[in-house]
Parts: sequence; C-alpha cells; structure tokens
Amino acid sequence: MVLKTELCRLSGAKIYPGKGIRFIRSDCQVFLFSNSKCKRYFHNHLKPAKLTWTARFRKQHKKDIHVEAAKKRRRTTKRLYSRSIVGAFLDVIQKKRAEKPEVRDVAREAALHEIKERIKKTKNEKRAKKVVVTMYQKAAGRVNAPKPGKAPKVGGGGGKR
Repeated sequence: MVLKTELCRLSGAKIYPGKGIRFIRSDCQVFLFSNSKCKRYFHNHLKPAKLTWTARFRKQHKKDIHVEAAKKRRRTTKRLYSRSIVGAFLDVIQKKRAEKPEVRDVAREAALHEIKERIKKTKNEKRAKKVVVTMYQKAAGRVNAPKPGKAPKVGGGGGKR
C-alpha cells in the first residue's frame, strides 16, 4: 500500500493523509501546512529560508549532507572549437595566428607609419585653410577693425573733485 504524502508549504516536511492544515486563499490557491506553527509563520510573511528548522534553509545553507553524498557531480568536458568573430572570418584569424612575430611587427610598423602620414596630411590641410582664411580677412580689412564688445571710452579723465 502506497501512502500519498504531500509537502508542507513552509517547512517542507511530509504530510501524511488525514494530517495537517489546508488553507485556501481568496484566489483559490491551496496551501498545506504540517502544523499551526507553520501556518502562523506563513501568515506572518516569514521567509522559510531564514528559519533554521525548515528544509529550504537546510538546502540553501548546504546542511543536507546525505542528499549531497547521493549526488555525483559530473564534469563537463570542454569542446575545443574555433568560431569567427564579428568583423573577422575564421581563416583570417588563423592566418594571423600562424604568422611569425617578425612579419607581424613589420606589418604593425607599416600601419603606424601610414596612420602618422594621414595625421600629418590632415594637419597640413587645416593649416592651409587657416592661411587662406586669414588672407581673405586681411583683404576685407577686418584685421584692423576693433573687437566687438570693446567700445571707446566716453567722458573726461575723472580724478578727485
């Protein structure tokens, strides 16, 4: 004969047929409690994980040693596989990996030199634009004009009276 046992909602203890307290909430959810202590703690909104005598606390704090011993841990073997990264395909990555360090250094130097040349070029272009703009302003006669916001002084020299 098999007895259908149920678990207490708070403590996690087994409840045999004909025992325990059944509470049905207004949303028709059924809760089973092993005794009035569990029911009272549930209605006071106490968390079972904080009560040392509950099954949930024991499991959370690794107190169930007999359950741990029964479980055997399996180690997952790592599968080695190569995947392409966004912006670079797998064959390109493998080529770079197979390159000798000397070749890689030469390529890096060439890339740096090319970047520096590009920066110099942009600086020279900016200078040329600046020179053209100042020449245009001189031709327009704006260089000798007074700065905006500075007006000539009006009135006497002041002094003591």
